[in-house]
Amino acid sequence: MAEQTVATADVQPPKTTESTRHQERYVAPPVDIYETPDGLVVVADVPGVAKEALEVRVDKNVLTMRGQARHAVPADVTYREYELVNFFRQFELHEQVDQQRITADLKCGVLTVHLPKAEEAKPRQIEVRVGEVRDDSGQSPAGLCPQSSPHEQTEA
Repeated sequence: MAEQTVATADVQPPKTTESTRHQERYVAPPVDIYETPDGLVVVADVPGVAKEALEVRVDKNVLTMRGQARHAVPADVTYREYELVNFFRQFELHEQVDQQRITADLKCGVLTVHLPKAEEAKPRQIEVRVGEVRDDSGQSPAGLCPQSSPHEQTEA
């Protein structure tokens, strides 16, 4: 049996409430989050969202991603079986994220947000120095640093 479009009479029930604005719907885009040595990377699927309709912002340690999807058709649509949805997702950021260096890229419906670690949050190697223990006066206090270690002593 073939699908048919059936014409109906243009009878509308009376409105009991007045619609003041179109209700927008949002869904949380699916994301992957992974860690690199330099920070975190958030990859979100936002199909149908153009750069102009995408907002990525940080406010009070909250990363917000909001996008409005649009159909890319050259003319008015006569019939549509599906509607694109808008995207909205928020993440609370840790203080170890350098919020001034956050970057975002959009390519083929995939949003990639780079959240670099703050310099003080990155692991670093600490140099160990060898030297004498001295007090504030520059003297070597007696008993704090023995002349020979227990490993160097031999039994008589």
